[in-house]
Amino acid sequence: MDDKQRSPAARVVADSVSSAGERLTTLEVRLHRFVLAEFNTHRAFSRNSASSRAIPVRREIDRVGADPAYPLEWPTEQRGMQGGAALSASEQAAAMVVWDETRQAVIAAAERLEALGVHKSVTNRLLEPFMWQTIIVSATDWDGFFTQRCSPLAQPEIRAAAEAMRAVYLASTPRSLAAGEWHLPYVQPDESLELGAAKRAAAARCARVSYLTHDGRRDLAADLQLYDRLVAARPPHASPLEHVARPRNNDEPAQGNFRGWIQLRHLVLPALNTCPVNLD
Repeated sequence: MDDKQRSPAARVVADSVSSAGERLTTLEVRLHRFVLAEFNTHRAFSRNSASSRAIPVRREIDRVGADPAYPLEWPTEQRGMQGGAALSASEQAAAMVVWDETRQAVIAAAERLEALGVHKSVTNRLLEPFMWQTIIVSATDWDGFFTQRCSPLAQPEIRAAAEAMRAVYLASTPRSLAAGEWHLPYVQPDESLELGAAKRAAAARCARVSYLTHDGRRDLAADLQLYDRLVAARPPHASPLEHVARPRNNDEPAQGNFRGWIQLRHLVLPALNTCPVNLD
């Protein structure tokens, strides 16, 4: 395999446990865009990811040109969902050439559509098979995902992502939260934010996926403005508010997909409890 081949990766951005022992973990995951649909079948997850409708075409072209996502394995064709034995070394090299030739042709086509003025929501779709995808995912229940996607029967690209996620999850020690304290992804202790601002900033940073400005400095004012746009939109973009949560009180009804936690979404936008709205 080419030295430039990169693998899926994951890191913990927030890890909390309630006094009742319910653990809520938020991960930032990088995986192959072409297995995103499989990732999104897991309903225990709250997730946000980079949108092909939102990222400028030129930026996506540059990413696919400089850092493309290649298949991790080249199995032979056979019946069923699992591939057969690996291609020979020479056959794998030939397959890589075909993949790269197709990537270059797609880049050229995207540039032509860009020159015609076609919107990024259409043009970027051509590039998706060659993209890496960054996802923010939060959950209290991970066993089903790890069991299914870390299995040898899973497609290699999603298996590698799941194994990276499981490794950082098992290595992390959650922070204990008391009643009234909040799970706040991407909010750092040195920021010393007022709680209301911290909750809004956390939701906005989950919406951004890449949560820091290009020069590495946080921009709280921009985060708060984005939060206001999320909740003021019609319909509201509510899914980023799901990552921000506090332990559920005993007298509160269970809501959402987190066991033992109340999500900010269900406190700020109760009318949307039965109608999830995603950014993409």
